[in-house]
Amino acid sequence: MLHDEHAGSVTDEDAEDQNGLADDDRLRVADAAELYYLRGLKVEDVGKRLHLSRSTVSRMLAKARQHGVVEFVMHRSADRSSLLAARLGQRFGVRAVVADVPDDDDGRDAARLDLVARQAAQRLIAVVGTDTTVAVAWGSTVEAVSRHLLVSPVRGARVVQLNGSGNTVASGVLNASQLLDRFAQAFSASTHHFPAPALFDSAATREAMWEERSIQRVLALRRSADVAVFSVGALDGEAPGHLYRTGYLDAVDLQELRRQGVVGDIGTVFMREDGSSDGLAVNERSTGMPLAEFRRIRTRMLVVSGRTKSIAVAAALRAGAVTDLVLDELTAHALLDV
Repeated sequence: MLHDEHAGSVTDEDAEDQNGLADDDRLRVADAAELYYLRGLKVEDVGKRLHLSRSTVSRMLAKARQHGVVEFVMHRSADRSSLLAARLGQRFGVRAVVADVPDDDDGRDAARLDLVARQAAQRLIAVVGTDTTVAVAWGSTVEAVSRHLLVSPVRGARVVQLNGSGNTVASGVLNASQLLDRFAQAFSASTHHFPAPALFDSAATREAMWEERSIQRVLALRRSADVAVFSVGALDGEAPGHLYRTGYLDAVDLQELRRQGVVGDIGTVFMREDGSSDGLAVNERSTGMPLAEFRRIRTRMLVVSGRTKSIAVAAALRAGAVTDLVLDELTAHALLDV
Protein backbone atom coordinates (compact mmCIF):
# COMPACT_ATOMS: atom_id res chain seq x y z
CA MET A 1 0.00 0.00 0.00
CA LEU A 2 1.13 3.52 -0.73
CA HIS A 3 0.92 6.09 2.06
CA ASP A 4 -0.03 9.66 1.15
CA GLU A 5 2.38 11.49 3.40
CA HIS A 6 1.44 14.86 1.88
CA ALA A 7 -2.05 14.09 0.62
CA GLY A 8 -3.84 16.28 3.13
CA SER A 9 -1.81 19.39 2.42
CA VAL A 10 -2.15 18.97 -1.34
CA THR A 11 -5.79 18.02 -1.72
CA ASP A 12 -7.48 20.17 0.93
CA GLU A 13 -8.93 23.35 -0.52
CA ASP A 14 -7.77 25.37 2.47
CA ALA A 15 -4.16 24.65 1.42
CA GLU A 16 -4.56 27.20 -1.36
CA ASP A 17 -4.01 30.87 -0.78
CA GLN A 18 -5.99 33.62 -2.43
CA ASN A 19 -3.63 33.65 -5.42
CA GLY A 20 -3.77 29.90 -6.09
CA LEU A 21 -1.42 27.36 -4.50
CA ALA A 22 0.54 27.95 -1.33
CA ASP A 23 4.31 27.91 -1.87
CA ASP A 24 4.87 24.48 -0.29
CA ASP A 25 2.02 22.93 -2.23
CA ARG A 26 3.22 24.49 -5.48
CA LEU A 27 6.63 22.87 -4.98
CA ARG A 28 5.06 19.44 -4.37
CA VAL A 29 2.81 19.80 -7.39
CA ALA A 30 5.81 20.88 -9.48
CA ASP A 31 7.74 17.79 -8.36
CA ALA A 32 4.93 15.53 -9.58
CA ALA A 33 4.54 17.48 -12.82
CA GLU A 34 8.28 17.31 -13.56
CA LEU A 35 8.34 13.54 -13.12
CA TYR A 36 5.25 13.06 -15.28
CA TYR A 37 5.68 15.63 -18.06
CA LEU A 38 9.45 16.11 -18.31
CA ARG A 39 10.83 12.73 -17.27
CA GLY A 40 8.08 10.63 -18.80
CA LEU A 41 7.07 8.56 -15.76
CA LYS A 42 3.63 6.98 -15.65
CA VAL A 43 1.20 8.18 -12.96
CA GLU A 44 1.74 5.05 -10.87
CA ASP A 45 5.52 5.44 -11.12
CA VAL A 46 5.27 9.06 -9.99
CA GLY A 47 3.28 7.77 -7.04
CA LYS A 48 5.97 5.25 -6.15
CA ARG A 49 8.69 7.89 -6.37
CA LEU A 50 6.78 10.38 -4.16
CA HIS A 51 5.06 7.76 -1.94
CA LEU A 52 1.59 8.89 -2.98
CA SER A 53 -1.46 7.08 -4.30
CA ARG A 54 -2.34 7.14 -7.99
CA SER A 55 -5.44 9.26 -7.39
CA THR A 56 -3.47 11.86 -5.42
CA VAL A 57 -0.92 12.15 -8.21
CA SER A 58 -3.72 12.65 -10.74
CA ARG A 59 -5.17 15.48 -8.63
CA MET A 60 -1.73 17.07 -8.32
CA LEU A 61 -1.26 16.99 -12.10
CA ALA A 62 -4.67 18.60 -12.55
CA LYS A 63 -3.66 21.35 -10.14
CA ALA A 64 -0.41 21.82 -12.05
CA ARG A 65 -2.39 22.59 -15.19
CA GLN A 66 -5.04 24.63 -13.40
CA HIS A 67 -2.59 26.92 -11.60
CA GLY A 68 -0.06 27.37 -14.39
CA VAL A 69 2.68 25.23 -12.88
CA VAL A 70 2.92 23.65 -16.32
CA GLU A 71 2.06 25.20 -19.67
CA PHE A 72 1.66 23.58 -23.07
CA VAL A 73 2.88 24.88 -26.40
CA MET A 74 1.60 23.36 -29.65
CA HIS A 75 3.88 22.88 -32.65
CA ARG A 76 1.86 21.94 -35.74
CA SER A 77 5.03 21.32 -37.74
CA ALA A 78 7.11 18.54 -36.17
CA ASP A 79 10.86 19.07 -35.86
CA ARG A 80 13.18 16.74 -37.73
CA SER A 81 14.30 14.84 -34.62
CA SER A 82 10.72 14.05 -33.63
CA LEU A 83 9.93 12.88 -37.16
CA LEU A 84 12.97 10.60 -37.16
CA ALA A 85 12.02 9.19 -33.76
CA ALA A 86 8.51 8.47 -35.00
CA ARG A 87 9.83 6.69 -38.10
CA LEU A 88 12.17 4.56 -36.00
CA GLY A 89 9.37 3.70 -33.63
CA GLN A 90 7.06 2.65 -36.43
CA ARG A 91 9.68 0.56 -38.20
CA PHE A 92 11.31 -1.16 -35.24
CA GLY A 93 8.63 -1.06 -32.53
CA VAL A 94 10.76 0.82 -30.00
CA ARG A 95 10.55 4.06 -28.05
CA ALA A 96 13.08 6.24 -29.83
CA VAL A 97 14.74 9.49 -28.79
CA VAL A 98 16.81 11.31 -31.40
CA ALA A 99 19.22 13.91 -30.04
CA ASP A 100 18.91 17.21 -31.88
CA VAL A 101 22.48 17.92 -32.97
CA PRO A 102 23.22 21.45 -34.25
CA ASP A 103 24.24 21.55 -37.91
CA ASP A 104 27.70 22.88 -37.06
CA ASP A 105 28.34 19.78 -34.90
CA ASP A 106 27.74 17.28 -37.69
CA GLY A 107 31.41 16.54 -38.09
CA ARG A 108 32.23 16.27 -34.39
CA ASP A 109 31.81 12.74 -33.08
CA ALA A 110 32.48 13.76 -29.48
CA ALA A 111 29.82 16.48 -29.57
CA ARG A 112 27.20 14.08 -30.96
CA LEU A 113 28.03 11.44 -28.35
CA ASP A 114 27.79 14.00 -25.56
CA LEU A 115 24.31 15.12 -26.66
CA VAL A 116 23.12 11.53 -27.04
CA ALA A 117 24.50 10.64 -23.60
CA ARG A 118 22.71 13.60 -22.06
CA GLN A 119 19.39 12.50 -23.56
CA ALA A 120 19.94 8.93 -22.39
CA ALA A 121 20.73 10.07 -18.85
CA GLN A 122 17.48 12.05 -18.70
CA ARG A 123 15.52 9.07 -19.97
CA LEU A 124 17.19 6.74 -17.50
CA ILE A 125 16.38 8.96 -14.54
CA ALA A 126 12.74 8.79 -15.64
CA VAL A 127 12.54 4.99 -15.57
CA VAL A 128 14.51 4.17 -12.40
CA GLY A 129 12.19 4.01 -9.40
CA THR A 130 11.86 2.34 -6.02
CA ASP A 131 13.49 -1.11 -5.81
CA THR A 132 14.72 -0.93 -9.42
CA THR A 133 17.67 -3.09 -10.46
CA VAL A 134 19.76 -1.54 -13.25
CA ALA A 135 22.12 -3.73 -15.27
CA VAL A 136 24.96 -1.64 -16.71
CA ALA A 137 27.24 -2.66 -19.57
CA TRP A 138 30.71 -1.13 -19.60
CA GLY A 139 32.00 0.87 -22.55
CA SER A 140 32.76 4.41 -23.69
CA THR A 141 29.16 5.23 -24.65
CA VAL A 142 27.67 4.14 -21.31
CA GLU A 143 30.55 5.90 -19.54
CA ALA A 144 29.46 9.11 -21.30
CA VAL A 145 25.90 8.54 -20.04
CA SER A 146 27.20 8.16 -16.49
CA ARG A 147 28.77 11.63 -16.64
CA HIS A 148 25.37 13.24 -17.26
CA LEU A 149 23.40 11.49 -14.52
CA LEU A 150 21.88 13.88 -12.02
CA VAL A 151 21.52 12.89 -8.39
CA SER A 152 18.05 11.30 -8.23
CA PRO A 153 17.96 9.07 -5.14
CA VAL A 154 15.39 6.27 -4.98
CA ARG A 155 14.81 3.68 -2.27
CA GLY A 156 16.12 0.16 -2.69
CA ALA A 157 17.83 0.66 -6.06
CA ARG A 158 20.60 -1.70 -7.16
CA VAL A 159 23.22 -1.37 -9.90
CA VAL A 160 24.74 -4.57 -11.26
CA GLN A 161 27.53 -4.98 -13.81
CA LEU A 162 26.11 -6.67 -16.93
CA ASN A 163 29.29 -8.43 -18.10
CA GLY A 164 32.87 -9.04 -17.03
CA SER A 165 35.49 -6.51 -18.04
CA GLY A 166 38.93 -8.10 -17.80
CA ASN A 167 41.13 -9.07 -20.74
CA THR A 168 44.50 -10.73 -21.26
CA VAL A 169 46.48 -7.64 -20.29
CA ALA A 170 44.29 -5.83 -17.73
CA SER A 171 41.62 -6.66 -15.16
CA GLY A 172 39.25 -3.93 -16.31
CA VAL A 173 38.04 -3.72 -12.71
CA LEU A 174 39.01 -0.08 -12.17
CA ASN A 175 37.17 1.32 -15.19
CA ALA A 176 34.08 -0.82 -14.59
CA SER A 177 34.12 0.11 -10.91
CA GLN A 178 34.24 3.84 -11.63
CA LEU A 179 31.41 3.50 -14.12
CA LEU A 180 29.15 1.57 -11.74
CA ASP A 181 29.95 3.95 -8.90
CA ARG A 182 28.60 6.89 -10.91
CA PHE A 183 25.32 5.08 -11.52
CA ALA A 184 25.10 4.04 -7.88
CA GLN A 185 25.79 7.56 -6.62
CA ALA A 186 23.12 9.02 -8.90
CA PHE A 187 20.40 6.74 -7.54
CA SER A 188 21.77 6.10 -4.01
CA ALA A 189 21.94 2.47 -5.08
CA SER A 190 23.94 -0.51 -3.90
CA THR A 191 26.69 -1.65 -6.29
CA HIS A 192 27.26 -5.22 -7.45
CA HIS A 193 30.41 -5.88 -9.47
CA PHE A 194 31.03 -8.81 -11.80
CA PRO A 195 34.62 -9.92 -11.01
CA ALA A 196 35.29 -11.87 -14.19
CA PRO A 197 36.97 -11.44 -17.56
CA ALA A 198 34.89 -10.38 -20.53
CA LEU A 199 35.69 -13.70 -22.17
CA PHE A 200 37.01 -16.90 -20.61
CA ASP A 201 39.69 -18.95 -22.36
CA SER A 202 37.26 -21.85 -22.69
CA ALA A 203 33.63 -22.77 -22.14
CA ALA A 204 34.75 -25.26 -19.47
CA THR A 205 36.42 -22.47 -17.49
CA ARG A 206 33.24 -20.42 -17.57
CA GLU A 207 31.17 -23.42 -16.48
CA ALA A 208 33.44 -23.94 -13.49
CA MET A 209 33.37 -20.23 -12.60
CA TRP A 210 29.58 -20.24 -12.78
CA GLU A 211 29.56 -22.71 -9.85
CA GLU A 212 31.10 -20.14 -7.51
CA ARG A 213 28.52 -18.78 -5.08
CA SER A 214 29.77 -15.20 -5.40
CA ILE A 215 29.30 -15.38 -9.17
CA GLN A 216 25.91 -17.08 -8.84
CA ARG A 217 24.73 -14.18 -6.68
CA VAL A 218 25.68 -11.65 -9.39
CA LEU A 219 24.08 -13.79 -12.12
CA ALA A 220 20.85 -14.03 -10.13
CA LEU A 221 20.77 -10.28 -9.58
CA ARG A 222 21.45 -9.73 -13.27
CA ARG A 223 18.51 -11.97 -14.20
CA SER A 224 16.24 -9.92 -11.93
CA ALA A 225 17.14 -6.60 -13.59
CA ASP A 226 14.33 -4.18 -14.44
CA VAL A 227 16.43 -1.88 -16.64
CA ALA A 228 19.48 -2.50 -18.84
CA VAL A 229 21.69 0.29 -20.17
CA PHE A 230 24.03 -0.68 -22.98
CA SER A 231 25.47 0.16 -26.36
CA VAL A 232 26.57 -2.10 -29.21
CA GLY A 233 30.05 -2.98 -30.31
CA ALA A 234 30.70 -3.06 -34.05
CA LEU A 235 33.15 -5.59 -35.46
CA ASP A 236 34.05 -3.61 -38.58
CA GLY A 237 33.72 -0.07 -39.83
CA GLU A 238 35.69 3.11 -39.35
CA ALA A 239 35.75 2.75 -35.57
CA PRO A 240 35.61 -0.88 -34.33
CA GLY A 241 34.32 -1.21 -30.77
CA HIS A 242 36.60 -1.31 -27.73
CA LEU A 243 36.11 -5.06 -27.41
CA TYR A 244 37.57 -5.66 -30.87
CA ARG A 245 40.72 -3.57 -30.63
CA THR A 246 42.16 -3.69 -27.10
CA GLY A 247 43.22 -7.24 -26.33
CA TYR A 248 39.94 -8.97 -25.61
CA LEU A 249 40.05 -10.91 -28.90
CA ASP A 250 43.06 -12.15 -30.82
CA ALA A 251 43.49 -12.30 -34.60
CA VAL A 252 42.20 -15.88 -34.77
CA ASP A 253 39.06 -14.89 -32.83
CA LEU A 254 38.39 -11.95 -35.14
CA GLN A 255 38.88 -14.06 -38.25
CA GLU A 256 36.43 -16.67 -36.94
CA LEU A 257 33.84 -14.03 -36.03
CA ARG A 258 33.93 -12.63 -39.56
CA ARG A 259 33.67 -16.13 -41.02
CA GLN A 260 30.54 -16.73 -38.96
CA GLY A 261 28.92 -13.48 -40.06
CA VAL A 262 29.18 -11.65 -36.73
CA VAL A 263 28.59 -7.89 -37.00
CA GLY A 264 28.73 -6.83 -33.36
CA ASP A 265 27.86 -7.59 -29.76
CA ILE A 266 25.64 -6.62 -26.85
CA GLY A 267 27.58 -6.79 -23.60
CA THR A 268 30.02 -9.38 -25.02
CA VAL A 269 27.29 -11.54 -26.55
CA PHE A 270 28.00 -11.72 -30.27
CA MET A 271 25.32 -11.61 -32.97
CA ARG A 272 24.94 -11.88 -36.70
CA GLU A 273 23.31 -9.31 -38.98
CA ASP A 274 19.93 -11.05 -38.64
CA GLY A 275 20.12 -10.74 -34.84
CA SER A 276 20.82 -14.42 -34.19
CA SER A 277 23.44 -15.45 -31.63
CA ASP A 278 23.02 -19.23 -31.50
CA GLY A 279 25.76 -21.60 -32.59
CA LEU A 280 28.59 -19.11 -32.01
CA ALA A 281 31.30 -20.84 -30.00
CA VAL A 282 32.62 -17.55 -28.63
CA ASN A 283 29.34 -16.99 -26.78
CA GLU A 284 29.94 -20.21 -24.85
CA ARG A 285 32.87 -18.53 -23.08
CA SER A 286 31.37 -15.06 -22.78
CA THR A 287 30.31 -13.48 -19.49
CA GLY A 288 27.57 -11.56 -21.30
CA MET A 289 23.89 -12.18 -20.68
CA PRO A 290 22.37 -14.63 -23.21
CA LEU A 291 19.90 -12.76 -25.39
CA ALA A 292 17.05 -15.10 -24.39
CA GLU A 293 17.53 -13.88 -20.79
CA PHE A 294 18.28 -10.32 -21.83
CA ARG A 295 14.91 -9.99 -23.58
CA ARG A 296 13.15 -10.61 -20.24
CA ILE A 297 14.40 -7.30 -18.84
CA ARG A 298 11.49 -4.86 -18.94
CA THR A 299 13.36 -1.75 -20.17
CA ARG A 300 16.36 -2.29 -22.44
CA MET A 301 17.92 1.04 -23.37
CA LEU A 302 20.36 1.05 -26.28
CA VAL A 303 22.44 4.21 -26.49
CA VAL A 304 24.48 4.73 -29.65
CA SER A 305 26.24 7.42 -31.65
CA GLY A 306 28.07 6.71 -34.88
CA ARG A 307 26.88 5.79 -38.34
CA THR A 308 29.34 2.90 -38.58
CA LYS A 309 27.40 1.14 -35.82
CA SER A 310 24.12 1.14 -37.75
CA ILE A 311 24.45 -2.49 -38.92
CA ALA A 312 25.13 -3.67 -35.37
CA VAL A 313 22.22 -1.57 -34.07
CA ALA A 314 19.91 -3.10 -36.69
CA ALA A 315 21.06 -6.56 -35.58
CA ALA A 316 20.23 -5.72 -31.95
CA LEU A 317 16.78 -4.52 -33.01
CA ARG A 318 16.16 -7.69 -35.04
CA ALA A 319 17.21 -9.71 -32.00
CA GLY A 320 14.41 -8.08 -29.97
CA ALA A 321 17.01 -6.77 -27.53
CA VAL A 322 15.84 -3.13 -27.50
CA THR A 323 12.80 -1.37 -26.04
CA ASP A 324 14.28 2.15 -25.88
CA LEU A 325 16.67 3.62 -28.44
CA VAL A 326 18.64 6.84 -27.92
CA LEU A 327 20.79 8.04 -30.82
CA ASP A 328 21.83 11.02 -32.94
CA GLU A 329 20.32 12.14 -36.25
CA LEU A 330 23.12 10.84 -38.47
CA THR A 331 22.96 7.40 -36.90
CA ALA A 332 19.16 7.46 -37.17
CA HIS A 333 19.31 8.14 -40.90
CA ALA A 334 21.92 5.42 -41.40
CA LEU A 335 19.78 2.96 -39.45
CA LEU A 336 16.72 3.69 -41.57
CA ASP A 337 18.84 2.98 -44.66
CA VAL A 338 19.99 -0.45 -43.45
